[in-house]
Amino acid sequence: MKLLLIEDNETLAHWLARMLRDDNFTVDSARDGDAADRLLQTETYDVVLLDLMLPKLGGKHVLRRLRERRNNVPVIILTASGSVDEKVDCLGAGADDYLVKPFEVRELIARVKALARRHAPEQSADLVCADLSYHAGTRQFTIRGVPLALPSREHAVLEILIRKQGRTVAKSALVDGVFGLNDEPSADAIEIYIHRLRKKLETSRAAIMTLRGLGYLLREKDA
Repeated sequence: MKLLLIEDNETLAHWLARMLRDDNFTVDSARDGDAADRLLQTETYDVVLLDLMLPKLGGKHVLRRLRERRNNVPVIILTASGSVDEKVDCLGAGADDYLVKPFEVRELIARVKALARRHAPEQSADLVCADLSYHAGTRQFTIRGVPLALPSREHAVLEILIRKQGRTVAKSALVDGVFGLNDEPSADAIEIYIHRLRKKLETSRAAIMTLRGLGYLLREKDA
């Protein structure tokens, strides 16, 4: 799940991004409204976290421009203002949720997951490939009921593959889904993550196949 965090407070933004990445989200960050507006015209996100008091272009203007372009990505407003009028104004402009600072990160993460499920109901279903299960509510994998612990980027790769199981996923799509704009995207790193995942799936009936020149495919092993 890929998020855009728009927050001009560098300390807060760094801390929030770290907490979200620890929960297996891929996070891009923007420090001002202009930068955010440009990213929203070129990148695709599952949820946007938007502060209102931004330099160069205010958060409400970013939101209005987003909706004027008919981009329906879910937006959660993060702001210190608890004014009812402010909330009504933002929700009327197209925001989907509103969270007043300071807040608990656990609540933010729960709201992000809930909003993503409502926006894309097909992503809220648990998924199964042979004896490998993905539990959408917790975003955890199990093999025959036993939890499969994965580092965040391996988790992101396997999450993409199980959501697309039975279909080929190009390496470039994995790069886009796993790396944020502040990372150094690497196709070679994807190969390393695939290799590690295959090792961890050795006891499973699910397997990652390589279709040379096309990408990767998650499917049940042949009998």
